[in-house]
Amino acid sequence: MKTPLSPPLQKSQYEALSEFRYQLRRFLYFSETAAKGAGLTPLQYLLMLHVRGFPGRDWATVNELADRLQMQHHGVVALLTRCEEAGLVKRVKSEVDRRVVEVHLQPQGAEQLERLAALHDAELRSLGETFQVARITAFNDTDGIAKKARGKKHSPFV
Repeated sequence: MKTPLSPPLQKSQYEALSEFRYQLRRFLYFSETAAKGAGLTPLQYLLMLHVRGFPGRDWATVNELADRLQMQHHGVVALLTRCEEAGLVKRVKSEVDRRVVEVHLQPQGAEQLERLAALHDAELRSLGETFQVARITAFNDTDGIAKKARGKKHSPFV
């Protein structure tokens, strides 16, 4: 796979990438361990999180979950079946478009999600400034570096 020509990365950029990936992996390990400790698979936790956390509503479609989980549709359907059998979620045909299947949390799923999400929130807070997407600013363009040098705040997402 060819990438566009760009100047070679600087040492600080490698360090920023390494640190970001390290902190990301630490958080993912925490998440996996917490889910397993609650008797869930990490994917079951993520599915429930994405159902509850879908923007603008408390349910999501199978296709939306496939996108959020970066999974194939049939893999999400199999995961949903296991989650339904465990009493975590339920599938409901949309009243607006009968072709669409909505995924809703069941009370048991909502309860488990609440406990796990609180643990995850506490873990993120405990990481404080250690886990910052802003560390990726080493990859911002030279304008971003110039703004920083002048003391102006800039977004790491620009």
